[in-house]
Amino acid sequence: MTTTAPTRPARRLGDAIVRRRRAVLVASLLLFLAAAIVGSGTMNALVLSRFEAPGSASIATGERLDRDFGVGSANFLLLVTAVDGDVDSPASAAAGAALADELAASGHTAAVQSYWDAASPALRSEDGTRALVTAYIPGDVTYVREEVLPRLKSDFTREGGAIAVAVGGSDELFREAAQLAREDFLLAEAIVIPGLLILLIVLYRRPVAAFLTIGVGLFALALSLAAMRAVAAATEVSTFAANLVLVMSVGLAVDYCLFIVNRFREESALHDRAEAVARTVATAGRTVLYSAVTVAASLSALLLMPFPFLRSFGYAGIVVPLAAVLGATVVLPAALAVWGGRVERRRPPRPVESGRWHRLATAVMRRPVLWGLAALVLVGVLASPLTGVRFGVPDERALPEDAPSRVVTDQITAGFTAEETDALLVRVEGADEAGLSAYAAALSEVEGIAQVDAATGRFVDGALVGAGDPGRFAWAGDATWLSAVPTVAAMRDDPYAMVAQVRSLDAPFATAVSGYPADLADFRDALLDRLPLVLGLIALVTFAILFLMTGSLVAPIKALVLNGLSMAVMFGALVWVFQEGNLAGLLEFTPQGSFEPSIPILMFCVAFGLSMDYEVFMLARIKEEYDRTGERRGSIAVGLQRSAPLVTAAAAVLAFTFAVYATGDVVFLKMLGLGMAVAVLVDATVIRGVLLPAAMRLTGDRNWWAPVPLKRLHARIGLRELARRPGPVRRSRRRRLVRGAGARRSASRPRRRPRRRARGGRRWSRRPGSSGRECASWTVRRCRGGGPSRTRPRR
Repeated sequence: MTTTAPTRPARRLGDAIVRRRRAVLVASLLLFLAAAIVGSGTMNALVLSRFEAPGSASIATGERLDRDFGVGSANFLLLVTAVDGDVDSPASAAAGAALADELAASGHTAAVQSYWDAASPALRSEDGTRALVTAYIPGDVTYVREEVLPRLKSDFTREGGAIAVAVGGSDELFREAAQLAREDFLLAEAIVIPGLLILLIVLYRRPVAAFLTIGVGLFALALSLAAMRAVAAATEVSTFAANLVLVMSVGLAVDYCLFIVNRFREESALHDRAEAVARTVATAGRTVLYSAVTVAASLSALLLMPFPFLRSFGYAGIVVPLAAVLGATVVLPAALAVWGGRVERRRPPRPVESGRWHRLATAVMRRPVLWGLAALVLVGVLASPLTGVRFGVPDERALPEDAPSRVVTDQITAGFTAEETDALLVRVEGADEAGLSAYAAALSEVEGIAQVDAATGRFVDGALVGAGDPGRFAWAGDATWLSAVPTVAAMRDDPYAMVAQVRSLDAPFATAVSGYPADLADFRDALLDRLPLVLGLIALVTFAILFLMTGSLVAPIKALVLNGLSMAVMFGALVWVFQEGNLAGLLEFTPQGSFEPSIPILMFCVAFGLSMDYEVFMLARIKEEYDRTGERRGSIAVGLQRSAPLVTAAAAVLAFTFAVYATGDVVFLKMLGLGMAVAVLVDATVIRGVLLPAAMRLTGDRNWWAPVPLKRLHARIGLRELARRPGPVRRSRRRRLVRGAGARRSASRPRRRPRRRARGGRRWSRRPGSSGRECASWTVRRCRGGGPSRTRPRR
């Protein structure tokens, strides 16, 4: 394969790495050790998060309720089961009241309510065997979940006596989810590393290449964790961001190493080791850099989200690709300069024209409409479940059935008619008792509200059914609050509509709504408000990067459309599996019938970046062939043959990595693992293997079209992988590079005389597997690029 001379800045980097290869390796080892030490404390520096939008109306109202009345959403509960089967029996009532007093005296709670104190129907099961004690624990979510809840769970989980007590609540659910996710990730990493090593040995057929690649992956992982700890020192970073680092760092670094090693093998078949490494950095290294920028741009759009939870993934999305590209373009080339002889192929590659991807591309371009329509039909079938997508709230079904907090929540869902812990807290200001009673009665008639408790009484379906609790619902000046308890069915079906109806209820005084359902509604609204901006920024940045790389307006548009098809397939698979419940038995989860919207948005950003990653690799090779030969069809087929096997191998590596995480216990991880595995596999095969060549065949020369002003702009600022005119290289410098990298010619590549002399004194030869006349690098006096050749020194 003949390539044009690399651009000079990239070439200088490659030459510097070759000259100082041992120093680079020593510095990389020291950096790895330091990063490992710093990164070991990353998990302790991260914080936990809730599904809430800081500064939203719900959060602001909750802060005022906490400040004025010392109340808030009940985030902790005790499920009390009467041993004698009746929570109203004297023994059960006495034990339950004592339990509530003990919880209130623990020093961690601000407001405690029990069935035996309030006699609320919402706190008693329908069969009378169970009752609830609820509590509001104020404070930072990390402090509550990591410090308070483990202590309370240990103190109040009880068996024996008149009652049995189990611990639950929303914060306990998410605490267990985070703990299980952490355990799943550690177990998955223990499986992924050996599995990747075996897979790489099969792909490379050289163990040294596999070990070097895994080493770069571990280097990227350590560096990413250390960088996340530095970010956490400056801003709030969620613990779930570390999970994304663990998933992507090794997989992405391995992907980049696949491309670097393959390009090194191609170049080493034509050049000595020093030249091969330098050219690899200047060509494939630049493409890897474009790819990393594309992935980072997709995930950095999450920084626009007003939630620390999602912004944390944006930080991880910037750190991980940069760490991976550093390892792949600096550490790995230095290692290749030292041990490259053990990485090269044992046998020469087959001619490009005999490759299966070349034959596939040729067949597709022969009948592009037929192949394109068939692929679109397949994609449409896979994406069709997406039309029935529903969005809901996260609940206990995200955990395995035997998780203690889920067992408690399942018992409450099955035995209680109302969700006391999910009550809406309404702050009222400027009302008198009559007006408050009228408003509470009207509020109790809202669909999905089981009962309303206020200082003036308890209301159900518009009627007063019980006395009020002035002690609990105290007045602060002309302000008070009331509790609207939703039904279990409302929280399952459409809590957002219930919150909207409560907020839209007319009142002759000021009202403001807080509580867990209102937090979720405000979170979703803020998420959807920012979503168009996030999607637009991802599309704009991706378009700009591809334009700078190709100089075309058509190629970026086509890439965005193909990526959209990949995303549709991924979400179609998620709906079919996790919403509709197919494969629930095999994957061992309980279908929820809906999605919490933030997880699909996160998956979109990750999958979009990885899909565009493959587009960058393929377009770079196709554009390189097109610039070299000017052939429309031939460049597509050759570029696909040179890139598609690598893209497929990279997709297999990432799919394996993500699929391992699909075996975890938390549904969010199963969604991430399965969805990403499906996305990368479909994208690397159907989308890039069939639809890409079909679309490029149909657009023809317009693939690289742009208006003349933009062509001029690209000529000035474009990111070219290869330079148009190679510059001279001093013979003395060339000798030093060759002598310093062990550039001994292999016996399998003997010297060959050129076949014929071209016009102008140029000598040409044809190499096996090449796609045209190629400049014989060791005999040519002047190459077609216009500058003096890099003449190999005589031995």
